[in-house]
Amino acid sequence: MNNAFKALSDPTRRKILDLLKNRDLTAGEISDHFNMTKPSISQHLKLLKNADLVQDEKKGQFVVYSLNTTVFQELISWALDFIDKGDGQK
Repeated sequence: MNNAFKALSDPTRRKILDLLKNRDLTAGEISDHFNMTKPSISQHLKLLKNADLVQDEKKGQFVVYSLNTTVFQELISWALDFIDKGDGQK
């Protein structure tokens, strides 16, 4: 979960996740939304993948990225559990 929080701390990676919320995209389609080099976008995607926030699938000559909602569910569950425990201490 630490890798997920680290990945979420960057605004560029959060915007990538926002884009993937709407539909699966290739790295090229993702990079079209940013004013940075494709290798920089690739590095952000690598960090998101290492945090299990995104998945990739090779389709022909393209790699398509999609959200891994399982990790988001785990994060939400952790946060709700944290809040519930905090409420019980009041």
